[in-house]
Amino acid sequence: MITYKPFWETLKKKGITTYKLINYYEISNSTIQRLRENKGITTTTIDDFCKILDCRVEDIVEYVKEESDK
Repeated sequence: MITYKPFWETLKKKGITTYKLINYYEISNSTIQRLRENKGITTTTIDDFCKILDCRVEDIVEYVKEESDK
């Protein structure tokens, strides 16, 4: 399962709020909601976040193996 837990940690570390992402960087509300629900986002969006947060992909997403993934 893909999780965006590192994204939230990176936001906190960089001192950037979701308000700033939405209003300054023009990230859509629906994208923020998809991240909250660990739903899929495009690689273009991940690229945008890496540019905005000056970070690596690993700072945005991680893969966590579930028991059902055997």
